[in-house]
Amino acid sequence: MSSVSLEIPEEILISLKETPETLSREIPILAAVKLFELGKLSSGRAAQLAGMSRVEFLMTLGRYQVSPFSLTSQQLEQDVNNA
Repeated sequence: MSSVSLEIPEEILISLKETPETLSREIPILAAVKLFELGKLSSGRAAQLAGMSRVEFLMTLGRYQVSPFSLTSQQLEQDVNNA
């Protein structure tokens, strides 16, 4: 497993009202959610990055207002019309 080090200015921690420990747990989840949203990672790989199960990751997406579905609104509308 690879490791990445990230320096966070103290002002950022203060603005976020976070400790280094809580932020270090949150950043992999945030990265996983964004990479999944961008279509760069599957839900399984994003869950692996976030350090949780796939089901747990999919449930977590709602907390960040990210849909677990990759359909466009047009595709979704077409599916509704075909139902």
